[in-house]
Amino acid sequence: MVRLVLALDEAILLGIGRWRSAGVTMLMRLFTRLGDALSWIFAALVLMAAGGDAARIGLRLGIAAGMAALVAQALKRLWRRARPTDGILGFTALAENPDAFSFPSGHAAAAFAVALAMAGLVPGGPAFVGLAFAIGLSRVYLGAHYPLDVATGACIGLLCGGAARMVL
Repeated sequence: MVRLVLALDEAILLGIGRWRSAGVTMLMRLFTRLGDALSWIFAALVLMAAGGDAARIGLRLGIAAGMAALVAQALKRLWRRARPTDGILGFTALAENPDAFSFPSGHAAAAFAVALAMAGLVPGGPAFVGLAFAIGLSRVYLGAHYPLDVATGACIGLLCGGAARMVL
């Protein structure tokens, strides 16, 4: 059963790779950069420096993204799944990988944590959900992750975003 799931995971990744174009690749690289945990933490620090209600929003954003990134990184070291470039013979990713391990996606974890943490807190909060999905898709499109990595990262993010909501 596990082999079947992993084979399907690889097939989806390779299928998405067939849709690559220069314009979409540029857009997906932008989404990937926005999804970096450091980008979320930078945004949180800017909001906290602004003070007032923005500081509270920034604190929740930072806690959600930071917690999701830490959990994802700990799980990466536990499972140690190779990136698609190392796991699929002849496969080339369109993005630089921040580390050697693929499962789960830290970008997806941070993005979905922020999406849930911001829901109902700021105007346009639902846009964070769309951004989280775009970030997750970008990680698969660029070949940095398998779809299962992103789906698991999204679940971790939702748990961490919910925890951040409970804390603040």
